[in-house]
Amino acid sequence: MASDAETPEGAGPRGANGRFIRTPEGAARDARAARLRAQGRSFQQIADELGLKSKSCAHEAVGRALHSLVADDAEALRQREAARLDALTEEALAVLERTHYAHSHGRLVLGEDGKPLLDDGPKLAALRELRAIRESYRRLHGLDSPAKVEMGGELRYEVVGISPDDL
Repeated sequence: MASDAETPEGAGPRGANGRFIRTPEGAARDARAARLRAQGRSFQQIADELGLKSKSCAHEAVGRALHSLVADDAEALRQREAARLDALTEEALAVLERTHYAHSHGRLVLGEDGKPLLDDGPKLAALRELRAIRESYRRLHGLDSPAKVEMGGELRYEVVGISPDDL
């Protein structure tokens, strides 16, 4: 059986979906491979030092480590952006929940009964903002399903220099 270092995903056991599961040991080995590469070691030297099967396994280990670093940073950024969107949501909800009265030329507009008229404009604007915030949140977390593109038509081959009758 192949060692942890020789598996495509750098893991040992497989999950229910058949893919290799990344282990803490494999992640630590990948990080060590990246550190060795940063020190100027060749992939063959990394493979020899870490006991990997080949220099391509060392290359893959370094790639996994770099991908992991980028993924960690991306997740931290995603969390910060989600917190900002949450704060915007709170503000928009506060506007939505307040009572807004109609004004004209700096004066309160009163109805026939003498009571101030309500202005639905700020609430509608808050609803539009909430919708835009939710769209941003879905995009940030990849919750929208990808758009399906269907293509149709026909494909025609033409052989140049040969008469169709000769075929």
